[in-house]
Amino acid sequence: MPNPLSIATVCLSGTLDDKLAAAASAGFDGVEIFENDLVGSSWSPKQIRERCADLGLSIDLYQPFRDFEAVPPDILEANLRRAERKLDLMAELGTDTMLVCSSVSPDAVDDDDLAAEQLHQLAERAAERGMRIAYEALAWGRFVNTYDHSWRIVRRAGHPALGLCLDSFHVLSRGSDPSGIRVIPGDKLFFLQLADAPRLRMDVLQWSRHHRLFPGQGAFDLTGFVQRVLGTGYAGPLSLEVFNDVFRQSDPGGTAVDAMRSLLVLKEKLGIGDLPAAPPLAGYALAEVASNDTGITDTLAALGFRATHRHGDESVQLWHQGDATLAVRTGATTRITTVGVASTAPEVLLQRAEHLLAVPAESGVVTPDGTTLTFTAELTDVDGEDNETDLLTGIDHVSLTAPFDVVDQTALFYRSVLGLESEPEAEFAAPFGLVRSLSASDGRVRIVHNVAMLRRGEWAPAVPDPQHIAFTTTDAIAAARAMRARGAPLLDIGDNYYDDLDARLAPPRLAELRECSVLYDRDEHGEYLHFYTHILGDRVFFEIVQRIGGYAGYGAVNSPVRMAAHRRERLNANDHRKFR
Repeated sequence: MPNPLSIATVCLSGTLDDKLAAAASAGFDGVEIFENDLVGSSWSPKQIRERCADLGLSIDLYQPFRDFEAVPPDILEANLRRAERKLDLMAELGTDTMLVCSSVSPDAVDDDDLAAEQLHQLAERAAERGMRIAYEALAWGRFVNTYDHSWRIVRRAGHPALGLCLDSFHVLSRGSDPSGIRVIPGDKLFFLQLADAPRLRMDVLQWSRHHRLFPGQGAFDLTGFVQRVLGTGYAGPLSLEVFNDVFRQSDPGGTAVDAMRSLLVLKEKLGIGDLPAAPPLAGYALAEVASNDTGITDTLAALGFRATHRHGDESVQLWHQGDATLAVRTGATTRITTVGVASTAPEVLLQRAEHLLAVPAESGVVTPDGTTLTFTAELTDVDGEDNETDLLTGIDHVSLTAPFDVVDQTALFYRSVLGLESEPEAEFAAPFGLVRSLSASDGRVRIVHNVAMLRRGEWAPAVPDPQHIAFTTTDAIAAARAMRARGAPLLDIGDNYYDDLDARLAPPRLAELRECSVLYDRDEHGEYLHFYTHILGDRVFFEIVQRIGGYAGYGAVNSPVRMAAHRRERLNANDHRKFR
């Protein structure tokens, strides 16, 4: 099978048995056995081989073998003895390829001829057993730290059992130009390891050991990288090698599913997968909020929504305005429970989600953040009333939350299932710490995930995981005035914000923005006017937005102001209840 999918056991948490079971359950074809996992296992190499066979897993690589080349003769002798033991072990495991990392040893010297000569000796011993050596340039290697340098040494060694292992992190983290990969013959590329990562300015070793991500979760151009590798004729595994503190503490089953999902989407981008293409989305069909707080429905009425009809279930009521439909379900905890998207091919979306290992639910799937994602045909106006007086026209975006340790996987799920494109990531300093915001959109459906960068201690806001639904309007100021007149609980913004706004941007209609507590942002593409309701129930609030021109952001610069205003409003409300 060309380009089978593999995963290094170091990616996953648990014992070797846990890791193998998780990899097999997620549908991987093979694994890389990481030496630490084998050493810590109670199973013999033969038993590991048998277990992998029972699970349908091939053992594609044994790794790592460190600090071998360009060393004095006495150290070389010890290294060859060590290598012989590992080759014996590999024979018991039933694998034929060993990864050799470029040396970081203080005993190594900067001598390519010597490195090539000693790697030739190692390859000769491997070849006698029908095995191969895949030489990898570590990004922090003492002398060999780029793939082109490692290729020069492999070429100079000139042994058929010696080839390269290319690791996307080691290549892309150094800013190396991957276009040079095209000159490497495909039969000399013995193995390919893949990892994404965020762009960070830090020591590359620490970056690699703690911050690698699965494809699509970081900032590297893995599609372009893999295209260059496949262009050489490489037909070996697409294998994940991801060192990540969070992944190595998480349920290995869930992590393995996320890993597989990332590879399936990568294959789709490469044009070599069988994933059903994501059909175009028409927008939001509905959003559902569960709550036992009557403030939700009172607020919807004040925002201009009309209660239309029961949705089959007596515990659910539909509210409608413009093209926005909101379902309110009687529930103990206020939260967004369902996001429904409209498409002309909902059955294809469901098939795609199933291919991406989503957990099925009625009319859709369950997302990693616990929200139900449903797929329906395009909806028409459900109440048949004249919409000329509607203040709102539809749903602009849905903002959800996920724990910081799973937000990357959650965001990837929404992007991959719905076919959304990532938008620039934002970070902002909020009253209770740094917040990271990930968003994705196709222009009609926008999904945002906001998450605190670190777990909070006892000092934390009363609403640690707020969620909100943003509705669109064509005139934010007029909508704010009308909604306030109806008694909508809209958030008040202090004068300091507008004084600063005047100094920064001097927006038109500043006095009206101030009067109506409408926030404002703009960029080179357009403008963004938005305002908010109070937090309703446990954690949900609504936002009203007006996009002017090509503004595609979410007003993140205003988020700390909104968060401070929400806290002030809740403190005032608590004081009022205390003394009334």
